[in-house]
Order: sequence, then C-alpha cells, then structure tokens
Amino acid sequence: MGALMAALSVIASAYASHGNSLIGSSAAMVQASLNLLQFHSIGLILVGILGQSRPSEKRLLAAGVLFLLGCLMFSINILMRAWYDVQTFRSLVPWGGTCFILGWLAFALAYVRKSPQTSPQLKPPPASESGDQTH
Repeated sequence: MGALMAALSVIASAYASHGNSLIGSSAAMVQASLNLLQFHSIGLILVGILGQSRPSEKRLLAAGVLFLLGCLMFSINILMRAWYDVQTFRSLVPWGGTCFILGWLAFALAYVRKSPQTSPQLKPPPASESGDQTH
C-alpha cells in the first residue's frame, strides 16, 4: 500500500507542476499535502518491512492503518478539493493530521522496551566440567 501511495504522490506531483487548475486551495497547501503524502508513503513501506519481523505487534499495525487514514483524510482530501472542488470531506483534514501524529506515536510505542519485570531472567553460565572457576 505504501508503494501505491508513493506512486500516487509522484503522479500528483507531476500533475501539480504541469496543471494550471487550482480550484479550492493554494499552491502552498497542495505542496504541503504532497510532501506529507510522500513522507507517509515511506512510513507505510517502513511499517510493512518491519511488520514482517514482528507480525503480532498490534501497535505497528495501528501505525500503518493510521498512516493510511491520514493519507486519505488529509493529503488526498486536499488534492481533491484543489483540483476538483470536492468540498464534501473538508472537515476531515484535521482528523487526517491527527492520524499522522497518532501513527508516529503508535510506531514509536511498538519499539519501546518492555519493563524489566516482564523480560525473561538471565541465568549465569554453567561452570566448566572440571570445576575450575579461573578464566
């Protein structure tokens, strides 16, 4: 999904640089939308790669879902408003930004170490067979 979003961001960037039609937004807003779409596409790819080594990590899955929702509600929403004057989902833009923030927090929490009480106890190495304790 991240690679598809990245491809979409390149297509949209090309359209923005060659297209002359900005109906409902400024060029700066479109550029910010594209920057966040590209950045979070890479975040989605990273979540996918790291999720292969930790498939049961729910916070990593949550990060991916939040990044995807953020891309839809923020970036794509702004692009649709700028190019096609779609105003229906305008109120979702702040929620998309919130999804981006929560996604990065979930990503960080996925890699926070567990407390020492829950980690397995380390055992000292066994003594040599001769009983010699000198090294």
